[in-house]
Amino acid sequence: MPDTAHDLAEALRPALYRLYRLLRRESEGLGVTGLQFLLLAIIGKNPGIGTAELARMERLRGPTISGHVRLMEAAGLIVRSAGEHEDRRRVGLTVTAKGQAVIDEMQRRRVDWLARRIAHLSDAERSALAAAIAPLARLSE
Repeated sequence: MPDTAHDLAEALRPALYRLYRLLRRESEGLGVTGLQFLLLAIIGKNPGIGTAELARMERLRGPTISGHVRLMEAAGLIVRSAGEHEDRRRVGLTVTAKGQAVIDEMQRRRVDWLARRIAHLSDAERSALAAAIAPLARLSE
């Protein structure tokens, strides 16, 4: 077991990165990139979010977000709508039914892939994984 937080981070980072890459592969064939799926999921959880908020949230440049938003809008995954905001000029983003279907399918694929992998672990490994969920979730806060 690694001795320090730095040692643990060095051991954990490649494992998390590889797992993330493998999960991202499950999105192939749905017509969205990994970043577009991430943005789509955020919009789904935050209906009416603006592009500036989305850019700040994901620490991306406005033009980067705008380009992806245009592509997702053209694909029928999201729509722009005037919101119930104080500034009526502000346009919010909302996921369409087609976009929600992509989110649902992506999540299903990823959970199914992960469940198949977890099924091959020993009981002790599954217990260790279950015990790690809360601390891993805290790292992302």
